Amino acid sequence: MNILDTIVAAKRKEVEEQKKRVLLEELSVQLMSPKQVYSLKEKLIDTQGSGIIAEFKRKSPSKGIINNDALVTEVTSAYCKHGAAGISVLTDQSFFGGTMEDLVAVTSLPIPVLRKDFMIDPYQILEAKVAGASVILLIAACLSPKEVGLMAEKAHEVGVEVLLEIHNEEELGHISKEVDLVGVNNRNLKDFTVNLEHAMRLAEKIPAHIPAIAESGIHSADTVVTLKRAGFKGFLMGEYFMKEASPAIAFANFMNELKAKQYAY
Repeated sequence: MNILDTIVAAKRKEVEEQKKRVLLEELSVQLMSPKQVYSLKEKLIDTQGSGIIAEFKRKSPSKGIINNDALVTEVTSAYCKHGAAGISVLTDQSFFGGTMEDLVAVTSLPIPVLRKDFMIDPYQILEAKVAGASVILLIAACLSPKEVGLMAEKAHEVGVEVLLEIHNEEELGHISKEVDLVGVNNRNLKDFTVNLEHAMRLAEKIPAHIPAIAESGIHSADTVVTLKRAGFKGFLMGEYFMKEASPAIAFANFMNELKAKQYAY
């Protein structure tokens, strides 16, 4: 069993336990008082925006503890203040050290927020909406094309956008009219190796009307500029900032460097 299989198996058990703690009916009632959400798709289409989706992540299976001291409100407020197009929040606790409380804390900011987790049940979509998320992540490697379609329909039903994450050409078949955004993860979820050239090869095969997002392994402003020129509208970055003692300062410095690079080009 690879890392992804292990995570998904644990997630299925976790979701079933959560359903016992908060019944589906109770969650549905909470949808009656939704938070305001913001469109990540619109943010990425805006050519004047940075395209940076800054992530709050405490740890990962491949890196272990990345930053256990950073405060979610402090870091994400800086992301918002210094020009992020959106914020990604890990809510998986067992493998990434995230919580739904982190998500709730961030969705008070006036910016699109992605719930990043291993979504395998419509129940999780309702959780995301109640928490105030603008976008959910669907990972093609975890779902069949039919499941992606059904989950995406449910997301749209409650007013949440869908980011579909793919890793190879075969998974291009998971893209459907229900998908709002497509992310190319440069990290192989089965062995967690990173290959940036992977995104470049898939960029031209993503339908032009769907904003493409490059994910993982982006560690410089030059790389963002290169990927942008290749057609990518969004750039999901987390570890680059979170590994620093002050992710907030690291993000502000990066944004200044990115603006200078873009001006130079």
